[in-house]
Amino acid sequence: MELEFVQAGRLLVANPLLPDQNFDRTVVFLIAYNDDDGAIGVVLNRPSETTVAAPLPRWVHMAASPAVIFVGGPVQHDAVICLARSHGHPAGAAPPGEWKPVTSDIGTLDLDMDPDVLQSSLSEVRLFAGYAGWASGQLEAEIAAGAWWVVDAEPEDAFCDDPEQLWKSVLRRQPGSLALVASYPDDPALN
Repeated sequence: MELEFVQAGRLLVANPLLPDQNFDRTVVFLIAYNDDDGAIGVVLNRPSETTVAAPLPRWVHMAASPAVIFVGGPVQHDAVICLARSHGHPAGAAPPGEWKPVTSDIGTLDLDMDPDVLQSSLSEVRLFAGYAGWASGQLEAEIAAGAWWVVDAEPEDAFCDDPEQLWKSVLRRQPGSLALVASYPDDPALN
């Protein structure tokens, strides 16, 4: 089953009724998607208390604020995924090295690269420990069941400086009744 609106570079916004605590009120940026292999994304609104300086000091000067490692999802917490924003390049040009575009100005980056060499091409990076992953057909089934809303990403979402408010912010800018979900209480029983 292919859903045209699901593609790399879009956001998955968790329905507040989603029972999985790994994804409670999360916003996931899809970095890869296809029918055969499934989907991979990173949770944009789960900052950890670990600063970028602790494990990766040479990347601190390029880290977006807050300069912490984010919990990218429940899969492989020992794996680090780096999102990087390019300064903008002429059509067809890209930052040097192992930069793989997700959108026109955001891509994944190999952290073995020298950040000093990349500074002229990239404006900022965000680091994620772990990721969210779905097998072929799994994400489509979750969307069909109402667990996720698929929405367009804005350029600032992946590097938001107030990640705790991102879920509400993304929902508020949606058309129609979906915007109202942003005010859904943490505990509806107390409402």
